[in-house]
Amino acid sequence: MFGFMETADLAVVGCYFVLVLCIGFFAMWKSNRSTVSGYFLAGRSMTWVAIGASLFVSNIGSEHFIGLAGSGAASGFAVGAWEFNAVLLLQLLGWVFIPVYIRSGVFTMPQYLYKRYGGSRLKMYFALLFLLLYVFTKLSVDLYAGALFIRASLGWDLYLSIIILIGLTAVLTVTGGLVAVIYTDVMQAILMIGGALTLMVVGMVKVGGFEELKRRYMLASPNVTAIISSFNLSSTNTCHIHPKEDSLKMLREPTDEDVPWPGFLFGQTPASGWYWCADQVIVQRVLAAKNIAHAKGATLMAGFLKLLPMFIIVIPGMISRILFTDEVVCINPEHCMQVCGSSAGCSNIAYPRLVLGILPAGLRGLMMAVMIAALMSDLDSIFNSASTIFTLDIYKHLRKAASSRELMVVGRLFVIFMVGISIAWVPIIVEMQGGQMYLYIQEVADYLTPPVAAVFLLGIFWKRCNEQGAFYGGLLGSMLGIIRLILAFVYQVPDCDQPDTRPSFIRNIHYMYVATILFWSTIITAVVVSLLTPALPKEYTRSTTFWALKDLDNIKSSQADESNKLENRTVSECNGSTTCTDKSDCNRKDTDGIELVLLMPGSDDSKSLCSPSNIEALTTNDGYLNGQTSVDQETKEEPQLERSKWWKFFDCICGLKNYDVTNTVAINTVEDERICREMLQESPRIKILLNIGLAVVLSSGISMFIYFSL
Repeated sequence: MFGFMETADLAVVGCYFVLVLCIGFFAMWKSNRSTVSGYFLAGRSMTWVAIGASLFVSNIGSEHFIGLAGSGAASGFAVGAWEFNAVLLLQLLGWVFIPVYIRSGVFTMPQYLYKRYGGSRLKMYFALLFLLLYVFTKLSVDLYAGALFIRASLGWDLYLSIIILIGLTAVLTVTGGLVAVIYTDVMQAILMIGGALTLMVVGMVKVGGFEELKRRYMLASPNVTAIISSFNLSSTNTCHIHPKEDSLKMLREPTDEDVPWPGFLFGQTPASGWYWCADQVIVQRVLAAKNIAHAKGATLMAGFLKLLPMFIIVIPGMISRILFTDEVVCINPEHCMQVCGSSAGCSNIAYPRLVLGILPAGLRGLMMAVMIAALMSDLDSIFNSASTIFTLDIYKHLRKAASSRELMVVGRLFVIFMVGISIAWVPIIVEMQGGQMYLYIQEVADYLTPPVAAVFLLGIFWKRCNEQGAFYGGLLGSMLGIIRLILAFVYQVPDCDQPDTRPSFIRNIHYMYVATILFWSTIITAVVVSLLTPALPKEYTRSTTFWALKDLDNIKSSQADESNKLENRTVSECNGSTTCTDKSDCNRKDTDGIELVLLMPGSDDSKSLCSPSNIEALTTNDGYLNGQTSVDQETKEEPQLERSKWWKFFDCICGLKNYDVTNTVAINTVEDERICREMLQESPRIKILLNIGLAVVLSSGISMFIYFSL
């Protein structure tokens, strides 16, 4: 569309592919991928640096480079509000949500809902909702944005390039699991930040600095007369060709069509809270941390990094409008179709146009590699997280007796299924108008996720909320959101030179205000229904709320007494020579009613505080049930089948191992609880250091909001 890459650029892209594959396969061979914890949570052995980098690149996908830069070109600083909001919400994840998730001993977010509220309908409903959101929003946006950049820079066939990128990403995800994903994310973070900073510096030099950028942006309007004559346009109508008067403000008037400040604070923030605090893609990375200190350090690092997109993505989009006004700012749908192939507008080409217009050979290849890195990082994150949810929340629910090996194979096969769905979605992406599609995807999240955020917040902070309240509140909010989403597709935004005949309640109510209504209606419904129905037994809130963290010291002292009684009692005593005539034989309660649970196979009991993170029981099941470690009830001799060389090759590639199941390891529940407490403990010096970092990150995010909103 704008020109093709030169040999030096292609060489840089080729080196990038080789480097990514080498790092991914190195991580694959060095890690333990044969267990549920090893494949889906990287064995809970990752450090704060690796997780922080992975959080950043998992969020900053190719749609950010296309969408954020495009919105910056079209409306100025406003879109940066999402990035600074994330700085604050990441700390809510690290200091509030992650300690509860660790204490609960869960792998997935639907598992948390199951342990907190009981019953399976909430878990299954939200598991299916998450998968639908991944397939039809995240994957589609990433593929569209990546295809747009590749087509603009390389001229490759659209379908072939997307299939190659998806295939390479799927290879790393299927074979390496979360370890390979995180290690490649670290390299991609370095490349992404370095390349984007280079483009920003070159662009700033071109426009003359930040103050000159603001002055020239407000003057960046296309030359209508020259465009009409050069493009032979039949229509001389123009629309949205001048920058808005408040383009240099972030939070704007309540009636603004981009970021109305009441809607952003009370509607968009809860919706974003779901993404940063309860979305599997984000939470799964933090759960892979060695302990709570590394988890908090990772959110602090990611918070600092989230200050960058405003400068390395949004501002370059504004620079692109200044330097290439007549292309980025098309004057009417006819002109837009000729420039970028979309009648909705051409602001989405701002970033690739800037890359191909001002960077020399070699650096263009570096930025191409950055875009590929962004696309692959988002795809591998989605593939791994989606396979985790499907395997542990849906497949495990349908096949409770599934072995660890079976779960590993199913998880990898589901990634392949996701690849097929992604490729099948490509023709739909191509047929949809690019500009409108990106805006619709933003609305999809705000129409569907506020009820989810409300259910999680109530579960974390309000012990009285029960399953009926959460289910009916979430159901009401979801139904209202789905109805509004359908209406948004039925009554589409007309072309900018056409009259808007949509109903007033659709035309005049911003989607952020809709998100506000959905969030608070869910909370009110859940509260009312919970108060009108019986409260949950205490066992459901003992380890699944924020307030349970305050009781950790009491539980610690009470278990010290109990550990003396159970010193020589292990799971094998209940599963081996001693027969349990009643389930209570395997459970012991202290005088305060705190129950120490020795989990039995096939039981849905999930009352223990957490599962061990660094102990892998070598059993037939490898035993994960709702995130908990379990041991088979009977030690069975599994016949050693003669396996073909192809099966052995498959096991080798996927990291699957055949254990001798007679070597079961009996795990003492008291020891499990000790490990859990250790994961949640921080030394006084580290705690002070982390709290200082928290204060710095929060003040930085708030300061950026104030600076760009005045």
